[in-house]
Amino acid sequence: MAQPLVKKDDDRDDEAEYSPFMGIEKGSVLQEARVFNDPQLDARRCSQVITKLLYLLNQGETFTKVEATEVFFAVTKLFQSKDMGLRRMVYLMIKEISPSADEVIIVTSSLMKDMNSKIDMYKANAIRVLCRITDGTLLSQIERYLKQAIVDKNPVVASAALISGFHLLQTNPEIVKRWSNEVQEAVQSRAALVQFHALALLHQIRQNDRLAVSKLVTSLTRGSVRSPLAQCLLIRYTSQVIYESGNNTASGERPFYDYLESCLRHKSEMVIFEAARAITELNGVTSRELTPAITVLQLFLSSSKPVLRFAAVRTLNKVAMTHPMAVTNCNIDMESLISDQNRSIATLAITTLLKTGNESSVDRLMKQITNFMSDIADEFKIVVVEAIRSLCLKFPLKYRSLMNFLSNILREEGGFDYKKAIVDSIVILISDIPDAKEAGLLHLCEFIEDCEFTYLSTQILHFLGIEGPKTSDPSKYIRYIYNRVHLENAIVRASAVSTLAKFGAAVDALKPRIFVLLRRCLFDSDDEVRDRATLYLNTLGGDGSVVETDKDVKDFLFGSFDIPLVNLENSLKNYEPSEEAFDINSVPKEVRSQPLAEKKAPGKKPSGLGAPPSGPVSTVDVYEKMLLTIPECANFGKLFKSSAPVELTEAETEYAVNVIKHIFDRHVVFQYNCTNTIAEQLLEDVIVNVDASEAEEFSEVFSKPIRSLPYDSPGQTFVAFEKPEGVSAVGKFSNVLKFIVKEVDPTTGETEDDGVEDEYQLEDLEVVAADYVLKVGVSNFRNAWESLGPDFERVDEYGLGPRESLAEAVNTVINLLGLQPCEGTEEVPPNSRSHTCLLSGVFIGNVKVLVRLSFGLDGPKDVAMKLSVRSEDETVSDAIHEIVASG
Repeated sequence: MAQPLVKKDDDRDDEAEYSPFMGIEKGSVLQEARVFNDPQLDARRCSQVITKLLYLLNQGETFTKVEATEVFFAVTKLFQSKDMGLRRMVYLMIKEISPSADEVIIVTSSLMKDMNSKIDMYKANAIRVLCRITDGTLLSQIERYLKQAIVDKNPVVASAALISGFHLLQTNPEIVKRWSNEVQEAVQSRAALVQFHALALLHQIRQNDRLAVSKLVTSLTRGSVRSPLAQCLLIRYTSQVIYESGNNTASGERPFYDYLESCLRHKSEMVIFEAARAITELNGVTSRELTPAITVLQLFLSSSKPVLRFAAVRTLNKVAMTHPMAVTNCNIDMESLISDQNRSIATLAITTLLKTGNESSVDRLMKQITNFMSDIADEFKIVVVEAIRSLCLKFPLKYRSLMNFLSNILREEGGFDYKKAIVDSIVILISDIPDAKEAGLLHLCEFIEDCEFTYLSTQILHFLGIEGPKTSDPSKYIRYIYNRVHLENAIVRASAVSTLAKFGAAVDALKPRIFVLLRRCLFDSDDEVRDRATLYLNTLGGDGSVVETDKDVKDFLFGSFDIPLVNLENSLKNYEPSEEAFDINSVPKEVRSQPLAEKKAPGKKPSGLGAPPSGPVSTVDVYEKMLLTIPECANFGKLFKSSAPVELTEAETEYAVNVIKHIFDRHVVFQYNCTNTIAEQLLEDVIVNVDASEAEEFSEVFSKPIRSLPYDSPGQTFVAFEKPEGVSAVGKFSNVLKFIVKEVDPTTGETEDDGVEDEYQLEDLEVVAADYVLKVGVSNFRNAWESLGPDFERVDEYGLGPRESLAEAVNTVINLLGLQPCEGTEEVPPNSRSHTCLLSGVFIGNVKVLVRLSFGLDGPKDVAMKLSVRSEDETVSDAIHEIVASG
């Protein structure tokens, strides 16, 4: 008997991919639809044809206007059938085919008849279809019936009317809002689904009135809601009211908290969980408030239902991020979940335990995780690895067991993302725990012996070149590095050559051995490897003499490359070979996330030289060449920075004006890009009169007018100011556009001789501290930070006051300073209560500056910030602090 069963299962597998609709075509189905016109209707046959039509519509098949009309009229004839199953298919078809306004009239009478039918199934479906296909005019005629349906004794009819109200709220909100009394009555219904739909619709009607929502929640929390689904909705609305009303009342009690706590004793599990989750997500929730919710979730951990266990452990996982001590009582229950059949539950249990465990439980957890790791997918493994990294940083004395665990799983099979997560974790542990450095580096060296990922090999070699020379015995890493020269691809070989050179530069005693190895690399088959070996031999002094490496060589090998690669590439493309060698100092250091683009009104041309250059030439170079053509700017020195255009007029005004701020060491030049948008006028002697009374440190040097500004022909006028050298002077400037207007005959184009002086008020312009900072990224922030050293470091703490979120505070400070975020630290993870942001740039005077911002929530919404600044000049470090203090 076993064989036929196997055969049957096999046949079933083969048929699993078969679809009854396979190969059907629109044309043949439309032919079949003619059965709708038969005098003797076959209900079963008609239902099958409608099913095929619905399948075609849902697969994206489009019907022409004629085809849709024919199908619609044919389907309406099916109302004469009394078959209940066919009638339901007819309702579906009419709803899906969406008849036009003139066709709706034909079917309206039949639907209205059904809506007043004694058969509840007809009544409910007719309501749904009518509300879907009718417009506002017909809706007002059937509004009375809809109101009656909302309070109908049959829950199916009442729910149909309420759901229709949801859809109509998007198109005819005024009509639905008139149903408030009926919906309010439906909220008191004994039918669970009706109460759920009524509460949802009532909240939608009142959602823009905070006071009305608050009153609704207040009235319903007194115990009139019986439906578990409606109770869950009410808990969500209550959480929203608590959030909007602030955390505490004047008496110190959180409003509606007692209601949420009472829901923890509800007989329905979904209500209990919803209440527990709502309490854990309250803003600024205290340990006392969390306790009853945690107790309930702990009971769910031992439930026989997987969905309850998953919901509980996921919620506790989130709570552990902000209140780890509150979750520790659940640790014993969660340890039993490590062996749960559901791997998602097991992974969440492990990561929660790693967040809440104490130092004494680390070893026991590691033993349990070792057996667990082989049974889960890579994406779950990555979550576990990140949790282990956090645990190691929390308990640095346990680094040995945690580092050994990471090194063991590093040798096991796994994809790129998983391996990268492990390598990143080891690198972070080496950087933050000095005692772990040597053991961690050896683990990484052993990994690259069998590493199949080129990217990871090069990253490890780079890291090894920075940290390896600082260890007690750097020579033990040379073997691992040189093995890569023989056994790897060209990319890894080139990286290994660079790493060898770093060891030679940093450890003088190793130089002779490094020179021998680099000379062997001169015969490599790859150009890049040979070129690097040649470069480093010449740089380090390949004559074999053991001398101390020059500071310039160390800066070259270990210093951060502060020129954006895009800018370097563009400069090299534009370099024309000549007797003058390419100067890397001429490459602009400013980071441009996108090409400079002017905001302009539709149909207007870009304002001349204010417009972005068409080629890959740096915008700073373009502006500098343009300013050099003005004799008065010739002695201003090198241009430090040019801002993006700032609009000084609204769109669609008579004159379009924007300004670009050009910053020099001792001067600021305002370039006003002007466009005349009136065809009947010619403007002459156009100049911007700038009032600098609110910018005391600035004094006007010169202004250069536009002699003639025809219609739709952009022009530039310049005003230059002098300021103290090396000072980030700020101020506000008032601007008035002055000119002579001459009338132009639109037919002949002739201009009148006489003109009239006129002026046009422009928006104010501000020079801010961020204008004196170039956005310049660094490839390795940690190395750049250490290379600047603590000599000119300035550290202070600031209170930023109440903020909408931590992310909003981070973005505000970044925009205020005008520096370049590094290593993706401008992104704040959701639900974070602390965050570190790294910024870099160049201050005016070409002074490198690095900033480390540490944010933390100090109370419910107040944000505190620790600002650490390192630069090459103490006055610059102080200036950055002054910007924040005054901002």
